[in-house]
Amino acid sequence: MGKEDLLNRIIVNPEVMVGKPIIRGLRITVEQILKALASGVTVEELLEDYPELEREDIQAVLMYATELVNEEQVFAVR
Repeated sequence: MGKEDLLNRIIVNPEVMVGKPIIRGLRITVEQILKALASGVTVEELLEDYPELEREDIQAVLMYATELVNEEQVFAVR
């Protein structure tokens, strides 16, 4: 699955979850998945805990986060 296909799985809708990015219209936020992964939850555990998730959704979350960091600009402060 290509980058654009993955990113199309992430949706931002001000009417859902206070506008936080969510996965495929589900009420599962990118933030939830990132926090779970950061705390040591495995992809397999996430897929068990959220049966509506697909492995590509986890990849989409990581791609979305990568794109945000990629766009970040850092300026030297003197």
